[in-house]
Amino acid sequence: MKIEIPRDDLLGALGVVAGVVERRQTLPILANVLLQTNEEALRLATTDLELAISTQVSASAVAEPGAVTVPARKLMDLCRSLREGSKVSIRTERERCVVSSGRTRFTLSTLPAADFPSIAAEEELRSMHLGSRQLKQLLDKTAFAMAQQDVRYYLNGVLLEFAGDALVAVATDGHRLSRFAVALDASGAEAEGQMIVPAKTVAEMRRLLTDDDAMLELRWGERSIVAAFGQTVVTSKLVDGKYPEYQRVIPKGLPRRAVVDRDLIRTGLQRAAILSNEKYKGVRISFDEGVVGLQAQNPEQEVAEDEVEANYAGEAVTIGFNVAYLLDALHAIEAGDVEINFQDADSSSIWRGVGCEEETFVVMPMRL
Repeated sequence: MKIEIPRDDLLGALGVVAGVVERRQTLPILANVLLQTNEEALRLATTDLELAISTQVSASAVAEPGAVTVPARKLMDLCRSLREGSKVSIRTERERCVVSSGRTRFTLSTLPAADFPSIAAEEELRSMHLGSRQLKQLLDKTAFAMAQQDVRYYLNGVLLEFAGDALVAVATDGHRLSRFAVALDASGAEAEGQMIVPAKTVAEMRRLLTDDDAMLELRWGERSIVAAFGQTVVTSKLVDGKYPEYQRVIPKGLPRRAVVDRDLIRTGLQRAAILSNEKYKGVRISFDEGVVGLQAQNPEQEVAEDEVEANYAGEAVTIGFNVAYLLDALHAIEAGDVEINFQDADSSSIWRGVGCEEETFVVMPMRL
């Protein structure tokens, strides 16, 4: 293999695929990036056997097509160190890869491209087209509520569910739940079923998806999901498990409703969180006529108190919450005003932006 490529293009492509590569690997080749050329382009791919990302970038010149794998992190660090706007030459010599630019020359170890693993593709994949902004919004609005390394492995990801003419994303860790839905066009409305996308795949897709009107193709089967957008393809295995019936967790017919300014309550909670620590993140929220009171207290008997003007006319109710859960939900809410629907101190409440019925953030109460 022998090619020449702009340094900035190569670095950008490496940035797309490098997130899959872990620092510690069980197989040496999983630390490598696959470089594969055709007559006019360079394809780069990485995998950890559960998730694979590939992308393609145009090359200035391809003297000899070929394929090889080289250490991904080292190649990326090398490209970063080179001058912006420079050209990079990559060629293989016996069992080594020579990367050069101007008077700089690096010789890297290689492993055979034929040994590079791939995620087995399913024969029958259903497909649909979806806006990049829509998928990114689905993941951004729900990913924060995913469980982290929970023994209930099916919670360590985001559920994607086709519900009539909408695609719904759901995540929960057993203490809170986030649900968000986007409308589908006629072709997508015919899809059905559920899939659980692993946490690492969710993180990489959030990083790579753009917040614009670009369209992507989503393909999925019983065991895997593929998202193709631009020159990039993300292929991932799905979590093999059944997601709990989350609809039972979402309370219905909550009798009390308060409306507060999102920024005011968020900054009030951020101030209260100053007194919290890893073991104690409780905050008391008191709903009273025209006001919402915030109070936090830590084991050192330090106390934070604050009040936020609110549209509330019911009887006084005080509920304990994990302040971190509330801040995560408020960060996901984009509307200027937040509505809080609740019943009492022992029941879950629903938080959402005013007029934003497509989003639901359920937070369980906390005993303080």
